[in-house]
Amino acid sequence: MNVTELFLIAMVVIFAVPYIIWRGARTEYFAPLVVVQIIAGVLLGPGVLGAAVPEYYSQLFTPPVVQALNGIAWWAVMLFVMLAGIELDLHDAMKHRRESVITAGFALGVPLVFGAAAGLLLIRQQGWIGPKAQEWQFVVGVGMACAVTALPILVLLMEKMGILRSALGQRVLRYASLDDIALWGVLAVILMDWNRVERQLLFLVLYALLCLGFRTLMLRLPTADRWYVAIIWLALVSLGADWCGLHFMVGAFLAGVVMEKSWFNLEQLDQLRNHVLLVMMPVFFLSTGLKTQWTMGGTTVLLAAALLLVASVSGKIAGTQLAARVLGWPRGDAQLVGWLLQTKALIEIIFVNILLDKQIITSEMFTAFLLMAVVSTMLTVPVVTPLLAAIRQRPAS
Repeated sequence: MNVTELFLIAMVVIFAVPYIIWRGARTEYFAPLVVVQIIAGVLLGPGVLGAAVPEYYSQLFTPPVVQALNGIAWWAVMLFVMLAGIELDLHDAMKHRRESVITAGFALGVPLVFGAAAGLLLIRQQGWIGPKAQEWQFVVGVGMACAVTALPILVLLMEKMGILRSALGQRVLRYASLDDIALWGVLAVILMDWNRVERQLLFLVLYALLCLGFRTLMLRLPTADRWYVAIIWLALVSLGADWCGLHFMVGAFLAGVVMEKSWFNLEQLDQLRNHVLLVMMPVFFLSTGLKTQWTMGGTTVLLAAALLLVASVSGKIAGTQLAARVLGWPRGDAQLVGWLLQTKALIEIIFVNILLDKQIITSEMFTAFLLMAVVSTMLTVPVVTPLLAAIRQRPAS
């Protein structure tokens, strides 16, 4: 078969396998389609499908096919990260700044410390830290990966549970928004390359100057034209970030965070996000699955994933418990908010993809993170549903 035919077979597999699993197993309650697509990416990777049928695997996922898939995956994740940046709304967080900053600080800081402790345990063994990483980069990277909250998936899950527009849902969104800003700030520090620090400073200065002109231009453009200019801006800022030694995904977030949601038709914004998730992101999940490795042994990788899961979940719960004590929350709120904020999925996968690309972590460590992200997200709805029911039955104060 030629490359085009192999590519189209791969596309059929990428879209058909997760859909069949999702519909056949009826996983919507604990694993929405996007989570099943992530799992399918792992199953279609070299550690599972490649190990089961290596001859067919190597014939299908040839270097030209993988290269074509990676191109789609890069653009898909750039669009997704830009949209995540656009959807960050810090105005509401600033109206409730004391509560938001305290909660977001504890909800991010405590699991970061727990995750860093897990990183210190793993760094003592070979096979986890990447060849180009300094120890502090690895430890902080592991800590931050345990502290991540996936804002887009959190929105999806809260919408399904009917709490997105409630006072509780809006509170959780405020906390998650501040944590997302902190995530990308810490990532930029981790990726600082002192050999290219002049380029990075030049990029940041140019970005700040161009933002002023870009925002002025966008306000003067018709609404329909803003989408075209936003896409050009996305490609330009991502190129600059990658050129200076950061990463094109960092650039994609910087491109989005400077834009206001109010500049766009909100219905079109929601539709674009849904279309990117439907049409393009499954290719990113397959591309992610191709990076997984089990050469250290399945049990070892599973144990590392379990360690990371414990650090992540316990850290979030402990952090929100501390915030509840400081702020005097009603009983039960801390655990509910903690479980909602530990939803990881897409943003953590994007985060650890960057760490893997920069060789701060190994493919085995990446696999452990991927498993942790999937399990933590799948736990959210089954755990939160009874907690939410208990809070709804609480007598009104």
